[in-house]
Amino acid sequence: MPTELTADEAAARLDPADTLGIPLGPGQPPAFLRALGERTDWTDLRVYGALLAVGTELFSRSGVHYLSGFFGPLERALSDAGADIEFTPADFRRFGPLLERQSPHVMTTVATPPDSDGWCSLSLHAGGTVEELRRAGADPQRLLVVEVSDAYPRTFGLGDQYRHALHVDEIDVLIRSADAPLVLPGPPPTDADKEIARHAVSFIRSGATLQTGIGSIPSQIAALLANGDGGDYGLHSEMFTDGCMQLHRAGKVSNAAKGLYDGVSVTTFAFGTADLYQWLDGNTDVAFLPVEIVNSPEVIAANQNMVSINGALAVDIQGQVVADTINGTQFSGIGGAEDFVAGAGLELSDRSLICLPSTYEKDGALQSRIVPWFGPGAVVTTPRHHVDVIVTEYGAAELEGRTVQERGRALAAIAHPQFRDELQAAADRAAGGRSPVL
Repeated sequence: MPTELTADEAAARLDPADTLGIPLGPGQPPAFLRALGERTDWTDLRVYGALLAVGTELFSRSGVHYLSGFFGPLERALSDAGADIEFTPADFRRFGPLLERQSPHVMTTVATPPDSDGWCSLSLHAGGTVEELRRAGADPQRLLVVEVSDAYPRTFGLGDQYRHALHVDEIDVLIRSADAPLVLPGPPPTDADKEIARHAVSFIRSGATLQTGIGSIPSQIAALLANGDGGDYGLHSEMFTDGCMQLHRAGKVSNAAKGLYDGVSVTTFAFGTADLYQWLDGNTDVAFLPVEIVNSPEVIAANQNMVSINGALAVDIQGQVVADTINGTQFSGIGGAEDFVAGAGLELSDRSLICLPSTYEKDGALQSRIVPWFGPGAVVTTPRHHVDVIVTEYGAAELEGRTVQERGRALAAIAHPQFRDELQAAADRAAGGRSPVL
């Protein structure tokens, strides 16, 4: 049986020089991380995690080093403020093996209180930490700290093989709190978002298996599908969102003919509104599986009529995609986008859509997100040979199987009209395998 401690008492169990592993985003224990942030005696605390979802002073403290696999708003704010934070390039599927190699002395997560059989549901996050949590709990030289709260939804895995829970006997230290998960409301769609969604849904037919990411464009796509004539969809998505819930509520999801894990929507973490969390509580229609299963390209490809929908920040005429950096500065992370683009490309019937507005404003001037070539320091997220369809508010460019010149022309056609001539000229220079660069 675990030792029950307050968050402050549990925080005191760490040494000033120690190592700590935390899950991504909604799996992070709020009260425990806040209590760790109250300590000021850190000399060399190394924290391995991703996508902070808890407000805490911990990562601003001297002597604390944070290695993040995915930057969110809190990571960007910490970086701007001069905190000791570094980005670890890795897709979500590699978080598990990396954490096993790092083998933090302390592992932690949030969960629901134990049920009558002693099982604590891992709630909103399966991700890449499940096995390392169990290894820490089984190792007498390590410490497994679990914060339990009734405010978190009780969710489920799939059978005994993928039990989305820790047994209370595996836990070293148990903290009881009343904290609720961070709410992530979606921004309202812009006119461009609505047009992008309209073009995107033309690639989604009834019976398709869908993966959607976060943001107003995927939400708008879900809204169009929820109100459209199609249906019988399956869901196999790294992240479960309010849009996924909307499709379920509209009766559009059957998961009847996915090919793998029929009968349930598959995900590895959920992030959204309080309404989503309440809907997920006790809901066996959604299965939370480890990320190495959910994001496996082979598993993704095995789904019938897979359609992946992801975002980007910029695209060049070759079809290379930058999705996680701006001018070489880390903005977000790789996550599972590349796995879903690659997985959907393994079957001819599958489609991968990368959606982005055609422009953005910088210093009051309009800038194109579709560019002839990337400048020095650019970091490519998705290579050109994996990219299928690029969608903007001006239409969709199908790139798979096309030459560089043909790709450039197709992308010029969906760019903002102000930039089309420049892109067309670059595409023509790229004919015959030549460089488009002047």
